[in-house]
Amino acid sequence: MPVYKKIIQDNIKKWMIKEFLEYRLAKLGYIDCDILRSPLGTRIIIYAERPSRIIGRKGQTVRELQQILATKFGVENPMIDVAPPKERPEYYAKIIANRIAWAMAKGIKFRRAAIIAIRQLMEAGVRGVEITISGKLTSERARFEKFTFGTIYKCGNDAKTKVDRYVGQVLLKPGMYGIEVRLLPPRRLSDEFYIKTPEQVKPAEEAVPAQAQTSSTESSQAQS
Repeated sequence: MPVYKKIIQDNIKKWMIKEFLEYRLAKLGYIDCDILRSPLGTRIIIYAERPSRIIGRKGQTVRELQQILATKFGVENPMIDVAPPKERPEYYAKIIANRIAWAMAKGIKFRRAAIIAIRQLMEAGVRGVEITISGKLTSERARFEKFTFGTIYKCGNDAKTKVDRYVGQVLLKPGMYGIEVRLLPPRRLSDEFYIKTPEQVKPAEEAVPAQAQTSSTESSQAQS
């Protein structure tokens, strides 16, 4: 088999595994996963808001996932690890959209659910957020409402690399509702720069000659 076909097949399998995990663990706080190849098999690291919910009682859920991945997807010796997210849960648009969807499914009004989510993000120090909820909100005719806070970039490199976006759905009695969340965590943007003061530059310059002097003395002692 050519190398490029092997790469395409591996990427397709990774995509199928991620889609399966997202569908199977959607209600358990699933965020994302990393799929790594190792000499012992395939290691899958699942990031979740609450890892204990995915692990299950005595690891029952993890064992079921390993069996399904081995039989249906042909994964060699799958090893699943569940870990908390790399950043705060409030920095992921997917978690915020799922929280709003779960609140609406419990009967909470969409405006209240969106305002509560924005308050949580403000307390977490998010730089900007935009929540768009669409569907039959107050009448039989579908429309949408936006709730914004702070600054959100919609074009440019920062919009692609720094802004986290997720679109979720929730099915209620009136019909399907869409929830789109754009979120800008407290990250350094490309147009931000900082100028060091002379007091900050001097200690760094003094540290370099000191390190060079110690390395020269160690080399002289080794030669002697």
